[in-house]
Amino acid sequence: MAPRWARSLRGRVTLITTAVAALVLIPVGVAGMAVARTLVAAAVFNDTRDTAERIAFEMRGGALPMGAAIPVPNPSVDLIQIIGPDGHILATSDAARNLPPLSDVRPTARDRVVNTTTCLPTECVHLSAVRVTLFSDSPIVYAGRSSPDVLQTRTLEGVVFSEITLLTALAGWATWLVTGRALHPVATMRAELDAVYAGDLSKRVTQPPGDDEVSQLARSINGTLARLERSAEQQRQFASDASHELRTPVAGLRAQLETAQLYPEDTDVEAVVGSALRDTDRLEAIINDLLLLARIGSQVDMVREPVDLAALVRHELAVRCDKVPVRVDLVEGVVVEGVRLQLARVLTNLLDNAQRHAERMVRVELSREPPGRDSRHDSRDGPKDRVGREVVEGPRGIAVLAVENDGMEIAGADRERIFERFTRLDAARSRDSGGTGLGLAIARDVAMAHRGQIRVEDFTGGARFVLRLPAV
Repeated sequence: MAPRWARSLRGRVTLITTAVAALVLIPVGVAGMAVARTLVAAAVFNDTRDTAERIAFEMRGGALPMGAAIPVPNPSVDLIQIIGPDGHILATSDAARNLPPLSDVRPTARDRVVNTTTCLPTECVHLSAVRVTLFSDSPIVYAGRSSPDVLQTRTLEGVVFSEITLLTALAGWATWLVTGRALHPVATMRAELDAVYAGDLSKRVTQPPGDDEVSQLARSINGTLARLERSAEQQRQFASDASHELRTPVAGLRAQLETAQLYPEDTDVEAVVGSALRDTDRLEAIINDLLLLARIGSQVDMVREPVDLAALVRHELAVRCDKVPVRVDLVEGVVVEGVRLQLARVLTNLLDNAQRHAERMVRVELSREPPGRDSRHDSRDGPKDRVGREVVEGPRGIAVLAVENDGMEIAGADRERIFERFTRLDAARSRDSGGTGLGLAIARDVAMAHRGQIRVEDFTGGARFVLRLPAV
């Protein structure tokens, strides 16, 4: 099993970097050594060839007497011999005087110069053999020098591979340090996240400076924690409000039943049963709305289909018996994709709300904003979807469904608050006209689940609720 450090991201990055450095440096080092050896050998052979050709030139001109010590034109090339066609040494330099023939290589008339290496009893030699004339009995001039240490020993390989090892180790060490420094904020965020628990979601992770990926991760984590905190607070508030709303009809129902039990002779059974049924109906309505709120946005009952909003409005108005007449202004062909029952519930809730507050008129208007058109509303002040995005524009623009009534205007400070659960304004405090307090909350959640939004817009002499959904 790999050690713990090798299983970490820091260890894996370090290992990969070290392996890549080795894979790059080793071939480069081998190639460098080959090039260095080739250049050194070429330089040595260039010196020996020049020396041998100079001696051959002097022999052809008769300037070099046989039997005398050969003068050395290049001090580094001190091993010079002239070998006759029978293999006897005709002349030699002082350094090669007591040496046997340096080589048995004999250049041909076609190839007058031959570079070769040979090993004497005491050392290895790089030498050049030059044919003095083209005749068959031409003597051969051999000029050589001891092979350089870089070509005889493995010193160059040792130095190169030591440098490769050092550079590879430095690459791994630097990667380990840089990766550790880069991941230190991540380790800090992990420790801070471990300290967050469901009972206290107010903590945030430390956001490093800059705008790199780690900083963006920290911002995303803090945004997620903020949304979780708001969601948890909303859930706690929702549980408290739901308990309060359910407690009231239960308490009323219990009081009526206890009174009927204590004073059966003075109890009007028909009145008690009627009142109990009304309280039961209210309990059932609240429970049904709570269940619907729990299903919205989940995979339960979420079969989406194209919905013609104009046909939906006409169908809902056909099955209603409203006390205030409803006028319609519908644009045909406005289609959205969604859950038909949920969209119908939004329309029903908006119509019920308008009917409760209208004096003489309720108006339903359906239109479509073309793609790219600047709408009249400022989405910065309106509700967003579940992840904080604005309403998404569909391929055919945005479907706009407005429900207006000529009742009381809604103050600007209350236009967002009325969409909260169990919120009723002073005008809707009574049980008969106030409903369950969940109708507008359901409408907002359905709009968000359909990538849209619902809001209250300015409307003189009444209230105007506008639902915007992406049209398809």
